[in-house]
Order: sequence, then C-alpha cells, then structure tokens
Amino acid sequence: MTALTHLDADGAAHMVDVGDKAVTRREAVATGRIVMSPDALAAIRDGAVKKGDVLAVARVAGIMAAKRTSDLIPLCHPLPITRVALDLSLADDGLAAVATVATDGKTGVEMEALTAVSTALLTVYDMAKAIDKTMTIQDIRILQKRGGRSGDWRAP
Repeated sequence: MTALTHLDADGAAHMVDVGDKAVTRREAVATGRIVMSPDALAAIRDGAVKKGDVLAVARVAGIMAAKRTSDLIPLCHPLPITRVALDLSLADDGLAAVATVATDGKTGVEMEALTAVSTALLTVYDMAKAIDKTMTIQDIRILQKRGGRSGDWRAP
C-alpha cells in the first residue's frame, strides 16, 4: 500500500515539501454533473432563471474557485495556474461540467480541477434551487492528469 503523503511518521497532517521537485508542465481534467428536473433544465437552457445566466455565472465561479483552491483545501500548495477552462453542457437530465487546469509547477493541479467542477455545480444548484430543491450533484472525479514525477494517468 502506498504511504499517505500528507501524514508524517507520527500520523500528523502536514504539507508535503515539493522543494526538490522539478518544475514541469502539469494538467488535470475533472468532471461532474448535476441532475435536475425538466423544469429546472428548461429554465437554465432558456435563460429564464431569475438570478441570471446560470451557465455564465457557474463558469466564472468555477474558474475563480480553481485559483483559490489552496485557500479552501488546507494542505494544498498555492500554484501559479496558467489555464482554467470550464465547459458546461446541457444533457437530457441535467448539466455536465468539465474543468481543465494547467500550471508550470512542482505539484499537480488535480485539486484545482476538482474544486472548479464542484464550485461550478454548487453555483448551478444555488441559482436554480428555487425551481428544483432536489437537484443532485454526482460523479465528481478526475478524468486524467499529465506531467510530474508520477507521469500521465487516465481514468479507466
């Protein structure tokens, strides 16, 4: 079993020292979705949500969240993010989010991609909850990551 990198020999949480790692190009792609009623989906699609343009606001919220991940997740390093792309697409039963985050740094951007997706979907919920309080956020996960010492990885 692989040792947990955020625990020291005594089991105490700590921030991983990445000082000796090389700066490399790193990228991560995360996805997630929110399932909702046909009425909520139609309102988002038609721009009829009273709070405004749900997709535009959710996209900006996700991008902002990726840039602030180290403020939200206690042991994450602050990173010089070079790119955040957040794609939101309507599906038959809701909305899908895909975030791509990149940096030239000493540690990966998986947490930033996950934070972007999570925050975008939470924003959709917040903006459309007056129409559908039963919306469900699901399937948030990393699809792939590139770069770094451990190399490239793609979800099966």
